[in-house]
Amino acid sequence: MFFNHFKIAWRSILKNKLFSFINVIGLSIGICAAMVIGCIVYYDFSFDNFHPDKDRIYRVTTEYKSKEGEFSNRGVSVPLMRTFQEGMAGVEFAAPFFNTSFAKVENKEVGLKFKNVDNAILADDAYFQLFQYEWLVGDSRTALSEPAQVVLSQKKAEQYFPHIKTTDVLGRTLLYNDSIAVKVTGVVVDFKENTDLNFNEFVSLASSKMFNGRDIATDDSWNGTSSGDQLFFKIKDASSIPIIQARLNTLAKEHKNTAPWAADNERLFVLQPLSEIHFGGKNGDYPFNNSEHVASITVLKSLAFVALFLLLLGCANFINLNSAQALTRAKDIGIRKTLGSSKKQVVRQFLGETLILTAIAAILSLFLAPLLLQQFADFLPSNISLSVLYSLKGISGILLLIIGVSLLSGFYPAFVMSKFKPAQVLKGQFTKGDKGVRLRKTLTVFQFVVAQVFVIATVLVAKQLHYVMNKDMGIKTEAVAYVYLPWNDNSESKKERLFTKIKELDGLSHVSWGNNPPASNNVSSTMLTYFKDGVEVHQETEMLWGDVNFLKTYNIPLLAGRDRLNDSIKEYVVNETFAKALGFQNPSEVVGTFIKRDTLQIPIVGLMRDFNQRSLRSGINPLALTGDWGNRNYSSFQSIHFDLGGNAEHWSNTIKTIENAWATVYPDEEVEVQFMDELVEGFYRTEQSTVQLLKWATGLAILISCLGLLGLVIYTTERRVKEIGVRKVLGASLGQLNFILCKEFLILVGVAFLISAPISWYLIQNWIKDFAYKTSLSWWVFLASGLGMLLVALLVITARTYRTANINPVESLRNE
Repeated sequence: MFFNHFKIAWRSILKNKLFSFINVIGLSIGICAAMVIGCIVYYDFSFDNFHPDKDRIYRVTTEYKSKEGEFSNRGVSVPLMRTFQEGMAGVEFAAPFFNTSFAKVENKEVGLKFKNVDNAILADDAYFQLFQYEWLVGDSRTALSEPAQVVLSQKKAEQYFPHIKTTDVLGRTLLYNDSIAVKVTGVVVDFKENTDLNFNEFVSLASSKMFNGRDIATDDSWNGTSSGDQLFFKIKDASSIPIIQARLNTLAKEHKNTAPWAADNERLFVLQPLSEIHFGGKNGDYPFNNSEHVASITVLKSLAFVALFLLLLGCANFINLNSAQALTRAKDIGIRKTLGSSKKQVVRQFLGETLILTAIAAILSLFLAPLLLQQFADFLPSNISLSVLYSLKGISGILLLIIGVSLLSGFYPAFVMSKFKPAQVLKGQFTKGDKGVRLRKTLTVFQFVVAQVFVIATVLVAKQLHYVMNKDMGIKTEAVAYVYLPWNDNSESKKERLFTKIKELDGLSHVSWGNNPPASNNVSSTMLTYFKDGVEVHQETEMLWGDVNFLKTYNIPLLAGRDRLNDSIKEYVVNETFAKALGFQNPSEVVGTFIKRDTLQIPIVGLMRDFNQRSLRSGINPLALTGDWGNRNYSSFQSIHFDLGGNAEHWSNTIKTIENAWATVYPDEEVEVQFMDELVEGFYRTEQSTVQLLKWATGLAILISCLGLLGLVIYTTERRVKEIGVRKVLGASLGQLNFILCKEFLILVGVAFLISAPISWYLIQNWIKDFAYKTSLSWWVFLASGLGMLLVALLVITARTYRTANINPVESLRNE
């Protein structure tokens, strides 16, 4: 019986090649999108799922609320770590650690040196109790119990000791930062599954004072928080969570910052499950300092909706075309029922046909999926692959997808056809009725609503991206570059020598000392106090370090006052937003006033024009430009900034000359010349990936919709061939015939536009509200998108109706 059903289904598919082709293409596009997006979603949800008791592992993060807004920090203060270690109700044990890096690690035995080593942490034995590693050598209970101990990952051990067996590494010594001898006490296997815990070097927490002068046992600063200071712990059971959170709330109140400027500020300690860490928490922060990718629940939901709608479009095509073909299949069904087929057998027969077509579409999708994934390679982590599709989980998912799509696509047409009455069908008295026509019209409108929403969204998102990327940020970004000096080399003579070499190069318009560029993802701020009418006004202010040429390098004009007299004098140049925040109606009046920083009275000598410090998602914050005087122990000038000038032909040679100058001063260090325009472009990576996604979703949605429309047009015109012949005999022109055939379909496309326009406006309005600077949602975008879709539909319809209208009436009426 099964083989017979299969044989008949295959014959039917071959008999209707064009409609089968349209159905397969529509379904394969939807299934392909589902496969690729499914792999992306699976990848992000697979992080750190392999840890034992993962549901009982939590991290504490810090959230701040002030009049400037809300922000979070993935780290906590050191005394809170100590409080957890000393014991807390509901906590089984705590495992704090510190992200760290080393300027140099040496294996003196064989003369190997490694510089700028990262992906390391300072931890104790509790870390290995919380996160289970496979130990090749060493004891997890004592490996980090004493100062000057280190546990290496297998890959790191092979790097430091390339010609030694792993079992022989135990007890050997590494020299850190030229002077700190550390003994290897263990080697662990690197995690093979996806994880954000990409650490490969674990130094004992008892060594922290040797490396950075901090000691978890004596640090009492409750108000100092670093994102690298992490606190993980394991709860006893789910009932412990409210107890722990209540205790954290109490600690936050007990240790509130008592400084006057912090009176209205609030700090909260928040619990974060291990399963949420990969998604960056409330503010989309990176899980750890060494993380390269932060996932977004919002983006993953958007991807899932795109896949769902593309699947639904393919299913709508199938339902439309198969229900439209009901008349051509009616006699077949009538004969089957006359010969004894039951209603269930007819349903099974047509579901079998659907299953075969869906299976073919799924096989085709497996070949298309790598091509689709490749289109998003620039915006996805490099280790995302389609390998999960070929695993047991993937194969099971594909089979469920095939069955689900087959039922969704094939059940209604099969149900409709199974209701045909043999007597009426064989007498030619069967009529399709209005119900089927209404369904086909509804599905056609749905397809074009989805396609139209994608079109409008793509245009408006691209319009916003073009606006923010081309809007004047208030600073010079083209042909301006900078290099950071080696953080582990504090030689003032080398710094000055490199600066002099760069300054003397031909072709550079301006060269200046600084730290971070004016627009950057790195933010440093402080609290400044202004006395107004006997009242203290506290203003949190972003700090920018630069010499007296810094403003000229970035073409930031002074609106009032002057620049600082030299690079070390205690003077500020502030922006307009800072002046307005202090209450000055005329910002230039801020020049000549004094600001208090801690105990220092610092004059404001200049007012610079406002510029955007980050992407145009955020507004302009109060800002002060200062020189190199804030820190006694180290220089705030850690980078050299330069304007490459207006002659683009010389830029590449100038960069090479700068790299050669660097090599003469820092021969053992790599140089990285960074460009402002690339930095600004990086602000909008998410938006760029969104546009890329929407372009592909739009193209695929239009393709599916137009294929479905073409199928309906072919079916309709074939059914009306004799009608067209009669009209031609009666004198109808080619244009009139095309209008008659196109009118019904164009009305459906027009109705789809009227539905899609408000939906698109609502969705884009919600998306664009996160930007401080917005492009207008121009009416012409909606109109142009609607007319464009109407034109595409018209071309598809006309391509078929024109051919039908040109048929000789003699041919179409010969059987009458």
